Amino acid sequence: MTSIAIIGGGITGVTTAYALAKRGLSVTLFERQRYAGMETSFANGGQLSASNAEVWNHPSTILKGLKWMLKSDAPLLVNPKPSWHKLSWMAEFIANIPNYETNTIASAKLAIAAREHLHGWAEAEGIDFDVKHKGILHIYRNRAGFDHAARVNEMLAKGGLARRAVTTDEMRAIEPTLSGQFYGGFFTESDATGDIHKFTVGLAAAVQRMGGSIRFGETIDKLSSDGDRVTVTLSDTDGQRAETFDRVVVCAGVASRDFAAQLGDRVNIYPVKGYSITVNLTDAQSQAAAPTVRLLDDETKLVTSRLGLDRFRVAGTAEFNGYNRDIRADRIRPLVNWVNQCFPGVSTRQVVPWAGLRPMTPSMMPRVGRGKQANVFYNTGHGHLGWTLSAATAEALAETMCDGRSAAAHTSPATTVVKPLAA
Repeated sequence: MTSIAIIGGGITGVTTAYALAKRGLSVTLFERQRYAGMETSFANGGQLSASNAEVWNHPSTILKGLKWMLKSDAPLLVNPKPSWHKLSWMAEFIANIPNYETNTIASAKLAIAAREHLHGWAEAEGIDFDVKHKGILHIYRNRAGFDHAARVNEMLAKGGLARRAVTTDEMRAIEPTLSGQFYGGFFTESDATGDIHKFTVGLAAAVQRMGGSIRFGETIDKLSSDGDRVTVTLSDTDGQRAETFDRVVVCAGVASRDFAAQLGDRVNIYPVKGYSITVNLTDAQSQAAAPTVRLLDDETKLVTSRLGLDRFRVAGTAEFNGYNRDIRADRIRPLVNWVNQCFPGVSTRQVVPWAGLRPMTPSMMPRVGRGKQANVFYNTGHGHLGWTLSAATAEALAETMCDGRSAAAHTSPATTVVKPLAA
């Protein structure tokens, strides 16, 4: 039986392991943390949002980055200190502006395809992840933002997504707890939300029930391939040891770039830090005052999710600051202030801050498919849509690796590359 090493135990690594294990392949997943989903898949915005499929390769993003560069609490913050990695990534980001519409439509199609897989897996495996199918409301504070959203809506419609414009009165009816002055909104009834960490942990347990091996607390020093066998070099208290596999799939988030370089590939992923707060709703008043419908505030670039009865998640912002994982008070404060302004009845006495590094490619499209070596594959670089897209890219990669046939019949490396998803 073909043996496959999967590098990374976040949402993309675990969904990849599940999709391959379903097909009868022998999978071994390596994760350096003690549990699944402990890094970028731990406390994101919690939205399964095809309505947020718009890629960022737009001239307005460049202008905002320049405008906000010296504003520490800005929704988009770029550390002006140069590095070759950052400069090369930004140059390719700008070069992808002509692909803005094409990639937005492709992202929407992927997100819609992912829904069926993800919800089907959760039902089949009995995974409780605080899922809510109450739609997502995008809110806009001025006409310029609303008009831009209307143009985005045309692209999302080409991708197959139904999203409708709503007036301020309709917004209040959809989410009565929302306070503030707004110009209008867009509502996507088919989107959902939930707890990504709970989902990842539940699906990892399903992989193990199916016979897959998950090796927590394993630090990988090096990957190499001769095209026939893959060598995974690990370190422990006794020193280094090497294990070999038929194939490898790199799903290592922001570490994917370095692993790809070891394997002879260029995967230009940059770490874009996002922040979140989880507000503990410890009293009945806060539970009643917190929204039940999920929101996306376009101006502040914040998203929200209600996780069960007693948790309210607010997440967003983008910080280009290398591999820095510090949780900065000046980046958390705007999230708390936003809750105080938009939901004044919610107590923010108990707030848990968090930060994670989103693995982003310059095109904002995930890298999915084969590397230069026939037995090297990638499923990484999903950026701000990791959970939203992961089930679709995992299924696409599994089909590629099985070459459209069952795992039992598959004996040679796949020849298909998932070209539309390659960054």
